[in-house]
Amino acid sequence: MRGYYFITDSALSRAGNLSDVENAVRAGVDTVQYRDKSAETGRMYTEAAALRGLCTSARLIINDRIDIALAVDADGVHIGQADMPYDAARRILGDDRIIGVTVHNLKEAVAAVDMGADYLGVSPIFATDTKSDAGKPCGLDMLKQIRAAVEIPLVAVGGITLENGPEVVAAGADAICAISAVVTKDDVTAEIRKFHEIF
Repeated sequence: MRGYYFITDSALSRAGNLSDVENAVRAGVDTVQYRDKSAETGRMYTEAAALRGLCTSARLIINDRIDIALAVDADGVHIGQADMPYDAARRILGDDRIIGVTVHNLKEAVAAVDMGADYLGVSPIFATDTKSDAGKPCGLDMLKQIRAAVEIPLVAVGGITLENGPEVVAAGADAICAISAVVTKDDVTAEIRKFHEIF
């Protein structure tokens, strides 16, 4: 897991999730996370199935919805601290699928690794308006502490831009996500490639 980590956001997107993911895959992302907290199950299944078909060279991760992940044969799920507990998710998914866990501090990070998480989403690094419940920024110092304590991949999310991206990578992020800096632009592929250049 390296480079730009793509997360969908239909509320911010100019062209829609399908177009965004197609462009993200074209740009060379290795992981796509499908996130839609407001979609009805039927629509989410239909869109996730379409995304599965687009992610020929990228892993497809479903945010929170383990049922959708199984239904479309996704590569894994991403869960937050208030979502289904890791051990329950692992029992349902089995050992072959990826489980990423959002963490906000060192204690949560170490606990997630001890449980068996495949990667961590460290969030939010900086203040962000993209996710209403993102919480207080944890900052680069916390990212450095987590990097020093764990060996699994770290995906940094929240308030990241092309300008501060290099600092985030230097602090230990293996991958970064900057949703509004990409999906609000006319050329999603070109914007993602700019972030790839940071690495």
